Amino acid sequence: MPDAEQGQDRRRGRNETEDERADRMWQELIQEVRVAQMGVQILFGFLLTVVFTPKYAGLSDTDQTIYIVTVVLGACATGALIGPVSLHRLVSGRRIKPQAVQWASRLTLLGLLLLLATTSASLLLILRVATDDDFVPYLVAGVVGWYLLCWFGLPMWARHRHTTR
Repeated sequence: MPDAEQGQDRRRGRNETEDERADRMWQELIQEVRVAQMGVQILFGFLLTVVFTPKYAGLSDTDQTIYIVTVVLGACATGALIGPVSLHRLVSGRRIKPQAVQWASRLTLLGLLLLLATTSASLLLILRVATDDDFVPYLVAGVVGWYLLCWFGLPMWARHRHTTR
């Protein structure tokens, strides 16, 4: 590669070592996880209280099943989104941060998918209890579509559009 092109690549790139890149990516990932953790923990905390309300006993079998599935999904989402913190703590100082960042990133993506499922199931349950209208599944499907667009569609479009040139 000619010197002019190498210099141009350095100006556009970060010119960081693998360890520096892993440190930066770890910090970015932890910031992202904080946002998702807060959402899942608030939702999960709310879900845990529902079973202790008088209205729970009056739910139909279907609604109770939706509730149980939703709580399990929330527990799994919480585990996946807290997982990167535990991963970091247990491998810290072992000189495997680049690999830890990859695993933490995978756990975070899994946590986001589980959060999507938890939020969708929660919305389904709440709307089923709040109304008997037949439009509830369509409304939930619309919200799920919106989440998919915001959380995955737009980021994947931007990734494709701006990194495949």
